[in-house]
Amino acid sequence: MPKRYIEKILKARVYDVARETPLEDAPNLSRRLGNRVLLKREDMQPVFSFKLRGAYNKIINLPEEKRRAGVIAASAGNHAQGVALSAQRLRIKALIVMPKTTPPIKIEAVKNLGAKTAIHGDTYDEAYAHALKLAEDRDMTFIHPYDDPEVIAGQGTVGMEILHQHTGDIHAIFVPVGGGGLIAGIAAYTKYLYPQIKVIGVEPDEAPSMYYALQKQRRIKLPQVGIFTDGVAVRQVGKEPFRIARQCVDEVIVVNTDEICAAIKDIFDDTRSIAEPAGALALAGLKRYVERAGIQSQCLVAIDSGANMNFDRLRHVAERAQVGEHREMLVAVTIPERPGSFRDFCQALGHRNITEFNYRLSDPEQAHVFAGIQLNQGEEEREDILTQLKATGYSVTDLTDNEMAKLHIRYMVGGHTQGADNEWIYRFEFPERPGALLRFLTRMGRRWNISMFHYRNHGDAYGRVLVGIQVPAHNQGQFQAFLTELGYAFENESDNPAYALFLS
Repeated sequence: MPKRYIEKILKARVYDVARETPLEDAPNLSRRLGNRVLLKREDMQPVFSFKLRGAYNKIINLPEEKRRAGVIAASAGNHAQGVALSAQRLRIKALIVMPKTTPPIKIEAVKNLGAKTAIHGDTYDEAYAHALKLAEDRDMTFIHPYDDPEVIAGQGTVGMEILHQHTGDIHAIFVPVGGGGLIAGIAAYTKYLYPQIKVIGVEPDEAPSMYYALQKQRRIKLPQVGIFTDGVAVRQVGKEPFRIARQCVDEVIVVNTDEICAAIKDIFDDTRSIAEPAGALALAGLKRYVERAGIQSQCLVAIDSGANMNFDRLRHVAERAQVGEHREMLVAVTIPERPGSFRDFCQALGHRNITEFNYRLSDPEQAHVFAGIQLNQGEEEREDILTQLKATGYSVTDLTDNEMAKLHIRYMVGGHTQGADNEWIYRFEFPERPGALLRFLTRMGRRWNISMFHYRNHGDAYGRVLVGIQVPAHNQGQFQAFLTELGYAFENESDNPAYALFLS
């Protein structure tokens, strides 16, 4: 069966519109993982995604009369742009059916490529069904995003390029999996020529359709899928991709959102480019594989499949990347409500850096704080810290893997309080260096009680900190002297209307 695809891939007409993308070294990641990591930069295609290859190959292989009648597709993302650009180059009509939830930027991108759009349904499945009906009514050809031999052959040219560009040994190629078209094409080509090379699929834990299909030896339909990795959010893999995967794919690895965010950061650190979540998926799986298998000095290839990232997701990615890289842990800690207790907590951590601290006075006896702690040695250090804090007498709950805590609770710690007399609100800029927070607490000593604290290390030169401190009127002179001696930039926000509305 793979032999049939070899000929189709070699004859694929993708280069009329697509480009041969570079296979680039990732030097920082290679050093860290102890293996040579190569990135196949499909994010550098004209529409910032590999989808252009399969779409064009399908359309160019249609009979002339079919092309003249026009093409139609259902997509909210990269496939839509691939079909639109292909149709533009071939000067034929294209209609893209998109669900109502499609971001305006993606609708405009398709229109700018000359295609018409039809907005229908709340989900992809509804848009897909409507597109099939329109195709029949208007005698247009439906271009499937992955379950089509010509589409699979077009995507398979990615594998052909990898084996042409790197002539040395390759241990494994890691491929993002949605409907399965990309991994089917790459696996069919690779396994026919070099069966010793592992072809490993990677899926998000919110949409592991190929993982379960291979496990159960039949295609299954997931009841629902998450939307973070929207480029691969497919409830059921394609029939033809699954048939090929059963013969040619070695395994499928499932990764979580934090690991994907960490991989986005890794790609940025090495290339200064921003991958979309699906684009970084393969690298996240590569890293998990290296950790699991313990391999060294091997050549590993990850497909960077796309860069159509919504800008508003970047903050979420930055927040989650440190946890995904095992460089940060999140904990809920109960500390005594007395002056100096925060400093005691920091001292119990030793020289470890606190990346986040959220707290608001609510109980006169004890305080529940939400804290982030920097990790330098990964998961092992995380367990050591928990043991150390518990041994010191603190009640600690590990929230590192708690999705609700990471998405919501960290931003909701606080609110009004009835017990913060003589409270003053100050906004500080802490220099981002180890010990800056402990220096603040040590200089303050046990003279005043901290009634509120919000701090998040964002990797800037300065950390932004909001602090509530209970300072009686007769202590104001001493407090002002402390601020001057501290030397940190600060602003008195006690009269800020936002404080009166939400915190006082």
